[in-house]
Amino acid sequence: MYHASYLRFLERGRTELLRSLEIHQAAVHAGEAGPAFGFVVRAMKIEFLKPAGMDDVVAVDTDVVRVGGASAELRQRILRGGELLVTAEVRVAAVANGRPFRLPPAIRVKLRGAMHPD
Repeated sequence: MYHASYLRFLERGRTELLRSLEIHQAAVHAGEAGPAFGFVVRAMKIEFLKPAGMDDVVAVDTDVVRVGGASAELRQRILRGGELLVTAEVRVAAVANGRPFRLPPAIRVKLRGAMHPD
C-alpha cells in the first residue's frame, strides 16, 4: 500500500472517534451547537513499521491522550489482525476563521471522557 494511503485511514479513525463521542463534524462546522469551527491537523509524527497489502483488512485504533483549551493530542495505530503496521501521534487544533478557537466545554468534556489511561 502506498504510504500516503495510511493518512486517509488515520483521518477516518479520527472521524469515527468523534462520531462515537457524538461530536458530529457537519454540525460543528455549521454552528448548530454553538459557534462554527473545525478541526485541523496541527502536527503528526508517523512511523511506518510494516507494509499492508492491497487486499488486507486493517483496523484503526484512536485514543485521546491529552485535551487542551483549543487542541487535543491523539495516539493512533493501524493494525492488521493483531499486527501493528503504523503508529501516529497527532495534534488536532480547533480553528474558526483561520484562527485558534477554544473548544466548547461540552466537547472538551467528551474528549476528556475518552482519554486513554497510561
